[in-house]
Amino acid sequence: MTGPLVHWGSSTTATPQVKVEQPRKEKRQQRLEELCAATIRALTGNGRLRFRGHRLEQNGKRLRIRAPHLYTDVSEDDFDSFRGAADGLALRLVHSDADLHASLMPDNGLERTLFEILEQLRVESLVGDDHPGIRRNLKHRFRHWCLHYHQSGMTENQVGLMLFTVLQSAWSRLTGYPTLEETEGLIEPQRAVLAPHIGTDLMGLRRQREDQAAFAQHALSLGRELTSIIEAGRPADDEDSERDESEIANSTEFSLILEEDETELDGLDASLASNRLRGERELSEALSQYQVFSREFDRELDAAKLVRLDQRRTLREQLDRRIQRQGINIPRLSRRIGRILAAPRLDGWQFGEEEGRLDARRLSRLVTSPAERRIFRQEQRRPHTDAQVCFLIDNSGSMKEHIESITLLVDVLCRAFEQCGARSEILGFTTGSWNGGKPFKQWRGRGSPANPGRLCEISHIVYKDAELSWRRARPDIAALLKPTLFREGVDGEAVQWAAGRLQASRANRKILIVISDGCPMDSMTAQHNPADYLDHHLQLVAANIEQTSDIELMALGVGLDLSRYYRRTLEMDLSQSMDNALFYEVVDLLASRR
Repeated sequence: MTGPLVHWGSSTTATPQVKVEQPRKEKRQQRLEELCAATIRALTGNGRLRFRGHRLEQNGKRLRIRAPHLYTDVSEDDFDSFRGAADGLALRLVHSDADLHASLMPDNGLERTLFEILEQLRVESLVGDDHPGIRRNLKHRFRHWCLHYHQSGMTENQVGLMLFTVLQSAWSRLTGYPTLEETEGLIEPQRAVLAPHIGTDLMGLRRQREDQAAFAQHALSLGRELTSIIEAGRPADDEDSERDESEIANSTEFSLILEEDETELDGLDASLASNRLRGERELSEALSQYQVFSREFDRELDAAKLVRLDQRRTLREQLDRRIQRQGINIPRLSRRIGRILAAPRLDGWQFGEEEGRLDARRLSRLVTSPAERRIFRQEQRRPHTDAQVCFLIDNSGSMKEHIESITLLVDVLCRAFEQCGARSEILGFTTGSWNGGKPFKQWRGRGSPANPGRLCEISHIVYKDAELSWRRARPDIAALLKPTLFREGVDGEAVQWAAGRLQASRANRKILIVISDGCPMDSMTAQHNPADYLDHHLQLVAANIEQTSDIELMALGVGLDLSRYYRRTLEMDLSQSMDNALFYEVVDLLASRR
């Protein structure tokens, strides 16, 4: 193994099955995937790896590692399975040549499936005895997946049973472990039938496991032999085996590895996915295709102009009572933020040191006291926070039921940021009216030309400017609680607006946190433009910021996983009470890798 072996420990007792209610499932899955990503980065020494949308990616590009037992589901798999999958992914990146593997990939679906899994089993067999925890995790994960394969009914047809037998035999030959006791009686007759045909290649797998090219030839031969055996045993008019192969290809266990390359990025059509991966120039060109029918009625407003002062004060009192009931430990939260955001900065000198730079003012002491050694000085560095954080809050209608909790969240965080020396601002975005408003009427008056682009008037609202202290902005922050401000939302343009404001800051670290509960939505724009018009624009805007700017973009999803749009995300469950743990989760997102 290469790279630092920072690793989770393996318990000697079985880990209980993880059972999670649906509202918490995605959150739990994200947490486990963050741990998996940290382990993979440590084992490979590659700091650019992360999970997004439950798939491993590097620099925004999904890695084509499709062995099905590497993909876990929190509702089906235990914690040790997640650890084993993480170890398997790391070993694949360290020990496998992806280009060579892709060049040898067969066309037949069943052969491709077998070839993919055998390559993964090869790299997993290379773990030495000096890493017993990794070996134990890998063994647990593959056994757990095999049991699930069997229990799901995949071994009830001839094709599925033969594939299962070959995989069990190859795994046992490569690792030295016995086959599953639970299925030993099931696969033994199949093994007797297959042995004369695949025995030589099985021995070759073990013998050539350290040579990927040579190993691949035996793996390909196994696939061809398996296909030949299935074809030879199938009558000319027998459609059952063909149906069996189709069921395997379409099953949950294999759907991940057989998907087409063009669907590597969910939610984007092929042209946009291609643009996203081609670099800054192509990304800018794709963004330039976004159209706005009219900007004449767009507005940028201060919250103080939208809500009367007496109403803001009333809403502030309401918010203060809620904050007081929550009992949030703001000083501790501030210290935690400070440890994440602070960086050392030169703050004078320490004199009278026994090493460092020579202090000319103390040279005379060498004459009076030749044994004196405290004639040096050293730079004194203290932690300093030089950061600006921008909260961009979705003010669409569906956010009204959550807005009190969200206002509490950003108010407390802004106060904590200020206490540790960071500046903050709070922005919101909505539309000026429902159903398009004046731009939509203007478009209809001009004959309703096709593909008009955005057909609404947007409103960008400043609740707290970065130059304003939290204390002075307190009433304006409470304006978030006014329900009549919430209409529809155009997220992509709002993110561009917030990023532009943040880019003008001189802060060393710039952080943009989007808080939303779903996809962009403006009814008139959606009806009169290509499908997912606003969705695609948001994806391109987020990708452009993440790839080409120094702004750290992250998102807090209100009951929803926003990884479809943003790389760094956290799903929040605001139906529960807002305790210190939720705030710590948000703060920990600041420390996650880009």
